[in-house]
Amino acid sequence: MIESRILLVDDEEEVRHSSAQALELAGFRVDVFAAAECALEFISYSFAGVVISDIRMPGMDGMTLLQRIREIDAEVPVILVTGHGDVQLAVRAMREGAYDFVEKPFAAQMLAGTIRRALDWRALVLENRRLKAVAGKRDDIEQRLPGRSQVMVDLRYRIRAIGAADADTLIIGDTGVGKEVLARTLHDLSARANSPFIAINCAALPENLIESELFGHEPGAFPGAIRPRYGKFEHGRGGTILLDEIGSMPFDLQAKFLRVLQERVITRLGSNEVVPLDVRFIATSKVDLEREVAAGRFRADLLYRLNVATLRVPSLAQRRADIPLLFLQLVRESAARYGRDEVEVSQAMLAEMAERDWPGNVRELRNAAERLVLGLDSAPLDAAKEESGRLADKVAAYEKGLIASAIAAHGGALKPVYESLGISRKTLYEKMQKFGLDKKLVAADFPADGEL
Repeated sequence: MIESRILLVDDEEEVRHSSAQALELAGFRVDVFAAAECALEFISYSFAGVVISDIRMPGMDGMTLLQRIREIDAEVPVILVTGHGDVQLAVRAMREGAYDFVEKPFAAQMLAGTIRRALDWRALVLENRRLKAVAGKRDDIEQRLPGRSQVMVDLRYRIRAIGAADADTLIIGDTGVGKEVLARTLHDLSARANSPFIAINCAALPENLIESELFGHEPGAFPGAIRPRYGKFEHGRGGTILLDEIGSMPFDLQAKFLRVLQERVITRLGSNEVVPLDVRFIATSKVDLEREVAAGRFRADLLYRLNVATLRVPSLAQRRADIPLLFLQLVRESAARYGRDEVEVSQAMLAEMAERDWPGNVRELRNAAERLVLGLDSAPLDAAKEESGRLADKVAAYEKGLIASAIAAHGGALKPVYESLGISRKTLYEKMQKFGLDKKLVAADFPADGEL
């Protein structure tokens, strides 16, 4: 059983110290953080604890922390600590998903009672998820990476197989397909789930500071290095480090990173001391790294050492049958996130969604869902088609929507589609051709020799 933990975030050192001491006397395990960004690294789908945060802090404040935590797992209890003038802000935060709030100055006994109730609630959430998974129902992985197409079924199978293996992993996929979501899923399935998850965007690191950012430095290592500093690698000890877009890592730095992968040690800049490193590395790339190796931009030995396990995330174009159900899920999530009523999505709209190109993949589809929920897009499709006054056009749009939804509902298997619609295989084939529905599904399910 995972031990419950309390993450306490406050930028005032005296408040942190006194609050942590009181909570430890009450029997809680407390980790303290001066910045919200550091606490966020411990949040995962399997996090068994409670977050307590001051609302007003420099950098990431308590409201932003709440929002970021809800993006990872909306059922992590967050208790906000407010000043006297922040009560209205805290009430708004509760509407947006905070578990509770306490007003300064607060009695430690009262806060301890709130924490115990929050821990009990979180334990029930985690147990309910576990029981659903055991019962064979839709589990956490399917919730995070939904889809009934065979490529997604196969991907989830591979994730379950390697998630707990602690092997370094390479994730390949186009922009917006959800590579970081997959990386977090692997982290949460592993024994490192309750340890930091450090995401490093290799493309965004300043080239003149990249070694200091990753390896850390000692005082005097370079001009301006006054104090010692842990690097990202050292900060993630015991957990998982995600190297996003590793193909952007400078070529000369790749050799140093290769040594880290092979020997699991680092040396801070300005030091000769070797520091052991217990981490799991996950790297992502939107480009084919083998092609980068051939072009001389990426080290072959680093690629071979890194891809102990490789996962390829399909684009939406490779799983069109998933788009209608995925869009409906994103609409529901957006409505819950913004506190709006659920929006009714027509069959014609879903059919149009499935046929449209989505170069930004799931990220672009999520944006479309959010615009629809917020009323910024009355219909994310060609309105002229939907509003055509001709009866024949309306009937055709309705028929296309029914067929597309049925295909999505049955995960691309066409036999239950024509049986549920009460039509023959030949009729379904002809209508799919007429409406321009996914011809790959037709080719997969209908024989080429004309035996219809």
